[in-house]
Amino acid sequence: MKTGRGFTLIELMVVVALIALGTGLASLALRDSEGSALARDAERLAALLESARAQSRAAGVPVRWRATAGGFAFDGLPANARPLPTHWLDARTAALGNAPLLLGPDPVIGPQAVVLHRTGSSRPLMQVATDGLRPFSMAQMP
Repeated sequence: MKTGRGFTLIELMVVVALIALGTGLASLALRDSEGSALARDAERLAALLESARAQSRAAGVPVRWRATAGGFAFDGLPANARPLPTHWLDARTAALGNAPLLLGPDPVIGPQAVVLHRTGSSRPLMQVATDGLRPFSMAQMP
């Protein structure tokens, strides 16, 4: 009796299921690069604002954050302080508006926020904000 030399239906179904599973996992692993770039800049800005706030309190001098054409600036940092970055990680990130944030030296500051967006994109905005007591944190805006 001759035996067949092909694959069984079960073997083919297992291979197709493994390919589907791999494709599904790969699509979940690949994040939206546009949204994640803005989120990275927002998380980094929150950390930088907290660092400048701590330096302001430690030195007892007012520190102000403001948006600039190519990034942002910290005005009033103590001369002996380590300089903070003044550019976005992604060149398309920008702050909406130009209202400065006052970061200290008082331990309690007023509620403040900055809204970030990507130039040329209609994606959701990110907000970096504090209520004055809690640290700066980021949140996606609707």
